[in-house]
Amino acid sequence: MKTFLSVLFVLCTSLAQAQDMPDVDKSPMDMAYFPDNFVHDRRFAPEKLSLDHAVIRVVYSRPAKNGREVPGKLVPYGEVWRNGANEAPEIKFYQDVKLNGKKVKAGTYALFSIPEKDAWTIILNSDTDQWGAYSYKEADDVLRVSAPVSQLSQPVEHFTIQFESKDKDKKEGVMKLAWDQTLVTLPFTY
Repeated sequence: MKTFLSVLFVLCTSLAQAQDMPDVDKSPMDMAYFPDNFVHDRRFAPEKLSLDHAVIRVVYSRPAKNGREVPGKLVPYGEVWRNGANEAPEIKFYQDVKLNGKKVKAGTYALFSIPEKDAWTIILNSDTDQWGAYSYKEADDVLRVSAPVSQLSQPVEHFTIQFESKDKDKKEGVMKLAWDQTLVTLPFTY
């Protein structure tokens, strides 16, 4: 009987502790780096991890389409959107860059946008501690640039931010934001 009670106590204690743990987030957090070989170096050779070559990092959450209509509905046109889910994404520039020709100082910013059918306004905001866009203030904007929209042939299930190198010699790249069949591209130089 003593053994049975001991096992029952351990089982009940374990179940109670497991119930205190939070559920897995439905919009998993992700990170994108430019250049992307920085990430590969970190994955395969952690001893070579160095920020000397990093230019940009974005930390964001990736909501899923889940059969919903995204452009104009789930992500309304003409309203400030946080580019993902949960907290506003943080974009860190390890060095000064130009986004679509406009200068940005090295630093960390919140990343927002105002989606429209043909172009999105990409916004860098100085308030990096925001849940969603609920406390967003235009007065804290550091930069606004326009980025064109194109249509993808296949839908992207989870909102994604990626970087692509255009010309390493000229130090040019593109930040891509994709979800459903929408692709937004923002050129940058560094």
